[in-house]
Amino acid sequence: MRATLLTGLIAATLLPGLAQAQPPGELRRDRQDIREEQREYRQAVRNGASPRELREERRDVADARREYRQDWRDYRRTHPDVYRGPAWVAPRGQAYRPVGVGYRFQPVYYDRRYWVDPVRYRLRPVYGRQRWVRYGRDVLLVDTRSGRVLEVNNGFFY
Repeated sequence: MRATLLTGLIAATLLPGLAQAQPPGELRRDRQDIREEQREYRQAVRNGASPRELREERRDVADARREYRQDWRDYRRTHPDVYRGPAWVAPRGQAYRPVGVGYRFQPVYYDRRYWVDPVRYRLRPVYGRQRWVRYGRDVLLVDTRSGRVLEVNNGFFY
């Protein structure tokens, strides 16, 4: 009796955690779904689809993006240790100030020591001279040629 009760309690504590665990390629498949939906939307525009069909295609793209964000948030919630990086240290004589898209950084802010690995943190891949950069608790996508911020993820690190 006691063994059965103990087994039931162990199962009750472990099963919710196992149910939330994600298959390894789920986020990658979500990104592929987004690209596929965007392709279908562009094709509908080229083919002269009706406004109603275009609205449905846009809704499909938005749904795919929403699902990806939700899966990413689930991953972040279930793997919090990945997002607890070392303390961010500002360049000498500088301090953190919240920034938005379009803000221009000095090169010292997107130096190699502030780069973030997009694969490790499940961020979208970068191309050309773009880099993910840690800035305080935030992660910014910066064009290293101009220093302009292209994307902001506030409160990314714990």
